[in-house]
Amino acid sequence: AAIALDIPLPAIAGGLEAFTGVPGRMERVDAGQPFTVVIDYAHTPQSLEKVLRELRPLTRGRLISVFGSAGERDREKRRWMGEIAARLGDGAVFTNEDPRQEDPSAIIQEIAAGAAAVGWQRGQQYECVVDRREGIARAIGMAGDGDTVLLAGKGHERSIIVGRVKQPWDEREAALDAIRSRADRPPPG
Repeated sequence: AAIALDIPLPAIAGGLEAFTGVPGRMERVDAGQPFTVVIDYAHTPQSLEKVLRELRPLTRGRLISVFGSAGERDREKRRWMGEIAARLGDGAVFTNEDPRQEDPSAIIQEIAAGAAAVGWQRGQQYECVVDRREGIARAIGMAGDGDTVLLAGKGHERSIIVGRVKQPWDEREAALDAIRSRADRPPPG
């Protein structure tokens, strides 16, 4: 399109080099860790499946996802998303994502039922953690060299809705905090 508009090639190249991506869409969080952390807004079964399929060939190690499902929205997708995570990933932390006035634990259990239906077991392939910040920290804590941790569902959003209250939220900061906290711990052994 740029060539059709007679934009000079050096200007096109400069624009592409300066492009850093769209916040919350396949956004990498890099603090020098030996594994990849990606934030994506994927909040539907279709978008979660697409992102996991995109990340699989780019991942040398395990593919670990962190996500939930919005409360007071399409309940049918919850189990399906758990199944998708189990079919396409190696581990997951099911957590909070705008529960609104629904019980967050109940939402998470519906997602977990989908993962369990395809053979995953709690405590082995997946964990259920209501607090999203803690869920992110758990996933980042279990990541090893070459693994990819996908933080799905919130993307660019700046709040989590609990009850009728919008609480401030920054997925990137939560990920960076977890990476820094992990780096501050002494190695096991």
